[in-house]
Amino acid sequence: MTIVTPIKEDYLKIIFELGGVHKKVSNKGIALSLGIAAGSVTEMITKLTEEKLVSHEPYASISLTKKGLRYATELVRKHRLWESFLVQKLHYDLPDVHPEAEVLEHETSDRLANSLDEFLQYPKYCPHGGVIPDSEGNFNDISHVSLADVEDGHVVTIERFIDNHELLIYLASTDLHINDEVKLEKHDPFEGPIQIIRLSDRAKMNISYKAAHNIFVHP
Repeated sequence: MTIVTPIKEDYLKIIFELGGVHKKVSNKGIALSLGIAAGSVTEMITKLTEEKLVSHEPYASISLTKKGLRYATELVRKHRLWESFLVQKLHYDLPDVHPEAEVLEHETSDRLANSLDEFLQYPKYCPHGGVIPDSEGNFNDISHVSLADVEDGHVVTIERFIDNHELLIYLASTDLHINDEVKLEKHDPFEGPIQIIRLSDRAKMNISYKAAHNIFVHP
């Protein structure tokens, strides 16, 4: 019997977020998103591979198995339905919803999740742009191109932020929002900040190297 602990759940959710359904995810990407050492990621991925929750080729990258995807979509669905409820109905600020939803998702039955989904009129995306799977585990395609991967001079639209409490607090201080159209001005060397300009008001922003890997965009 597979016992999925809260730490394992965090890994499954972040692999889902980073695109581990349709593509391979790197150790580095997981480490950056969870804010932990690469060595810790390697150790946990070994455990998840043994439990057949992820597929991992030695010295290569990581993806969810069908079993892992089933766990991940259920967790993500419940978590993001609660985030949507907290923002839409209780008027929580975006940086404050993650810790609350983290608790609520574990106490939510499938019946309650379905009722909440209906009450919210079946949202497709959560307040920070993350996709919400339906009751059958289906969800819309999303971009897995990070802001850090965009070349200088290109214009993109901010699509979503990784579901990370510290990241959402940081982004609240930058005034960057979902659906903002931005031009990437410059990547500073040695993991320095990413310099962008929001086209609507010409506001200039410096986004940290770590945050830029956790912000996803589309052309």
